[in-house]
Amino acid sequence: MNADSSELDRYGQYFLINLSAIVILGVVMVYSSSFIYAKETFGDSAHYLYRQLGFITAGAIGAFIISKTKISFWVKYGWMAHLFVFFLILLTFVPGVGLSVKGARRWLSLGGLTLQPAEFVKYSLIFVSISFFDYFSKRDWQQNLVQACVIFLPLVMVVLQPDFGTFSIGCMVVAFCCYLSSFPRKYFYSCLVAGALGIIPILLAQPYRVKRLFTYLDPWKNPQTSGFQIIQSYLAFANGSFFGQGLGNSNEKLFYLPEAHNDFIFSVIGEELGFFGVFIVVLLFLSLIYQGLRICLKLKDQKIFILCTSIIFIIGLQSALNMGVVLGLLPTKGLNLPFISAGGSSMMANFFAVGILFSAIKWQKEKSFENQYSDSNYSSFQEKNSYSFRTKEA
Repeated sequence: MNADSSELDRYGQYFLINLSAIVILGVVMVYSSSFIYAKETFGDSAHYLYRQLGFITAGAIGAFIISKTKISFWVKYGWMAHLFVFFLILLTFVPGVGLSVKGARRWLSLGGLTLQPAEFVKYSLIFVSISFFDYFSKRDWQQNLVQACVIFLPLVMVVLQPDFGTFSIGCMVVAFCCYLSSFPRKYFYSCLVAGALGIIPILLAQPYRVKRLFTYLDPWKNPQTSGFQIIQSYLAFANGSFFGQGLGNSNEKLFYLPEAHNDFIFSVIGEELGFFGVFIVVLLFLSLIYQGLRICLKLKDQKIFILCTSIIFIIGLQSALNMGVVLGLLPTKGLNLPFISAGGSSMMANFFAVGILFSAIKWQKEKSFENQYSDSNYSSFQEKNSYSFRTKEA
């Protein structure tokens, strides 16, 4: 085994260890933050624990299967996965199939289980974006327009659900893929400015989004209504101090902090494990991103490099956004903490992405072995010919 393959193995192992630590912590914190709510709501304190374990098991099996597929298949046919996700997003608007919760149609009802297709579109966007930007200069404007519609129509439907958080992440993913590609820089910066300006009217189109922005600036103005959730999050971190109240001893999860086991689980971590626990979680995510990027830098194919780097970018971006929201550094938005928050769709989508990453690792190791084998044969051939030549001379 050559040095590159050895390093890929090492980084892959570190990545898995890191990911396992985050997932285990997530299981513990989901149970801790939800057992009282689950007992009152479902009559079973372990309701969310069992669900989370089930989603993790299914996600891990799916990731293992995907890791055994060829990465070239995903690079070439990933657009089909994107179209399938788009179809699922359209189904959320069909009465009887789509599930409406608090005025948002983001879920599909599947025999007692719910699926949020928008969680998958963050990753499926990468496939079509790579193809679009790589062949942009080789197509005419009509073909590029069709490709652009394939990218942005699902995002338009996500806005209509409405899900502005996923829409924002999707736009940033497309911009990130564009930046890493060979797309002309003179167009890139122009599109970036135009896109940023275009998001402003979308942001201001709904009154509740404007309200959230003002709440972010001054949550204490409406402490019992729009500012309630973020204020409770502040109190959770304040109660946690340095070492926390102890695992299971959060007060804010006692029906004070909404979405304690989901979007605001980081607040419960802060209260029960304190600054020390928060620091460990941040460190685990930073380490995961670091190991992921080290893996990406070993990938020799540009498209595969962009694909895997974008996957790591999404995990890191969503982690940072969730922590920023919970700490009050960003306006409140429904974004979960990857691999920790309760939720099946997010867990499955993230494991799907991890499977793609390990498929790329397998491909690169095979490529390195082939190159090493070819070099070895070439050296043997040279040595044999050199020996024959010396024999003839003698």
